[in-house]
Amino acid sequence: MRASQRSQRSQRSRRPGAGAGGHPAGNLPLELNAFVGRSAELSQLAAALDAARLVTVTGPGGVGKSRLAARAAAGSRPRDGVWLVELAAVRDPELVEYAVVEALGLTDHTSRPPRQVLLEHLAERRVLLVVDGFEHLVGACASMVGDLLRRSAGLRVLAVGRRPLSVDGERVFPLAPLSEPEAAELFADRAAAGAPQFALDDGNRADVHEICRRLDGVPLAVELAAGRLRALSPAQLLARLDDRFRLLTGGGRDMLPRHRTLRTAIGWSHELCTPRERLLWARLSVFAGPFDLEAVEYVCGGGGLRPDNILDVLDELLAQSVVTREETPAGARYRMLDTVRSYGADWLEAMGDAARLRRRHRDWYLGLATWGELDWFSPRQREVAARVEAELPNLRHALEHCLSEPDGGHLGQYLAGTLWYYWVGCGRLSEGRHWLERSVGLETGHERSRLKALWVLGYVAVLQGDSVPALAALDECRQRAELSGNATALAYAEHRTGCLALVTDDMPRAETLLRSALERYHEIGELNSNVLMGQVELGMALAFQGDLPGAVRLCEEVRRVCVDHGERWALAYALYVLAYAAWTEGDLPGARRLLAECLDTTHVFHDLLGTVLAVELLALVTVSEGDAGEAAVLQGSAASMWPSVGLPLFGSAHYNAPHELCEATAREQLGDERYEECVRAGARLGRRAAVGRALGHSRQRAPGTSCGQRGGAVPPDMREPAASPTHRGGEATG
Repeated sequence: MRASQRSQRSQRSRRPGAGAGGHPAGNLPLELNAFVGRSAELSQLAAALDAARLVTVTGPGGVGKSRLAARAAAGSRPRDGVWLVELAAVRDPELVEYAVVEALGLTDHTSRPPRQVLLEHLAERRVLLVVDGFEHLVGACASMVGDLLRRSAGLRVLAVGRRPLSVDGERVFPLAPLSEPEAAELFADRAAAGAPQFALDDGNRADVHEICRRLDGVPLAVELAAGRLRALSPAQLLARLDDRFRLLTGGGRDMLPRHRTLRTAIGWSHELCTPRERLLWARLSVFAGPFDLEAVEYVCGGGGLRPDNILDVLDELLAQSVVTREETPAGARYRMLDTVRSYGADWLEAMGDAARLRRRHRDWYLGLATWGELDWFSPRQREVAARVEAELPNLRHALEHCLSEPDGGHLGQYLAGTLWYYWVGCGRLSEGRHWLERSVGLETGHERSRLKALWVLGYVAVLQGDSVPALAALDECRQRAELSGNATALAYAEHRTGCLALVTDDMPRAETLLRSALERYHEIGELNSNVLMGQVELGMALAFQGDLPGAVRLCEEVRRVCVDHGERWALAYALYVLAYAAWTEGDLPGARRLLAECLDTTHVFHDLLGTVLAVELLALVTVSEGDAGEAAVLQGSAASMWPSVGLPLFGSAHYNAPHELCEATAREQLGDERYEECVRAGARLGRRAAVGRALGHSRQRAPGTSCGQRGGAVPPDMREPAASPTHRGGEATG
């Protein structure tokens, strides 16, 4: 590795974590209703966070742990932000670290274990990590948290669960229910939200206080009760609650009193539901994480619930606080608190309908993945990305169901393979490989689904620079496809093998395999983003062998097809090749325009590979325009991205040639010391800042300004990736 590259890499963990306006970055959700009481607990929890690097808020379900922790975390001001990791919907212990990577918005194309990615990211940062809902994954979570704290001096962890993590240095913060006055205040606030005519007064105050006392001040129980004020007066509500408690006071000797209180309150709320509301409550328990109305209508409809009536029933559950609604980039979605969902799941099991509902859930998400694959080759690519991102907990749930059922392995192979566009285009390479390797390890007797999982596994491994497993998967796919006569799988296996040859500098073999794969695609009538990427890759192979006109013809054709179909992802890579050709021909303004469009698209898709390739080539265009300092800054910013992609420029002599030319020219013009200074300045930029700079958003000065100063200060909101769901992806070949 060059000294300059080592210097750049050493800087990659020093980027500031500011968000818009200089406020700390993070992903804490905004509060949607009033935070009531808990002033003493907030002060005590803040003091505990100051005194200890690991604080765990414990208590029974529904006592308000998550809300208190979020409020306390929001008041914290670590330099690099507060990040929430929700684990309630994660069932596989192996996915705990992936969930943290996702929550932190990290991008990593490599085959490095996620814990290594986390340790590298956190090494020089000051971060508060809020880990919520870990109790069913306590072993995996404790191992991860302990290791991260030992090796990341600037990290603090606020854990939230029903039991401690039992990690060295942990300070446990047991949370009691609300005091009676606080509970009454919460009751009044939530009741008024659903029944605006309600007000706490002398006529109902005694009943409200008695309700809160009977509910032991457990916030969830209080909110459930308050949700009934639309139909009942406090006196009526208290009478029904009295009946329920008298019935259940002796049950569950192995259950803590407040667990019994909450269970009783939920059961009482359940009894007050109509039969249709109870039925929907039970059926909704099959969802993991948020869900949308379409999914509810398909999965939960029938057998006493007509799909056209489900919205009305769901609305009633919303009014009673059994279900909550939230807005996401994928539209309106619903969720149930884990305690409420668990209660519904018990009823679903008791009804003997759980297996059927889980199959319907699986089938819906198989359909969703299939829709996404088809619509990926359309103007709806961004919609697909947002929808699948929002559905990840349920897709994981469906994958787990498929791969753990004796007769579902082939469906797991199909689902893992069909989600190739998400694993690749939305940056989930590591998690995708986890599911793909599990699926291909099963002999299901369904050759078609296995072959798809094999070529996708090979594709992901190629993108991660893992050539031996990639070749093993692709060779197996090719051999089995030939034996079974599966022309589609054979074309994909040949294509991805050509892709591997391209990034390992075997251009003649890459050209041969890619031409053959494209002919096979044509013969079977295949046209999608993969096929277009095959044309782009062939164009690169031709360009690297000196046939620039041939490369341009191929990529202009890709450009036309992409425009016709509204495809943006593959188009970005075609524009990259066309920009390379424009630079070669001396058309610097044309090259810059093409790269700006390419970079804008890859950044919107959070495609780190496409982004770093475009920035590298923009550096060469910039030095050719005469601004060596800015070119060195761009090279430094690219160098800070490569460790999360893989081997810089794939270790390829062909891909590295423009970089070497840019560096040599910039060093000659600036001198070694000034060049290295500019490279270090670029390495300190975050990805968003680097993209903003490359696109010219912050330019205010003419070429020739000193490095690190061009365009003035970097806007605070461009210094770090947004706190949005993690995306990374793209082709390893451009």
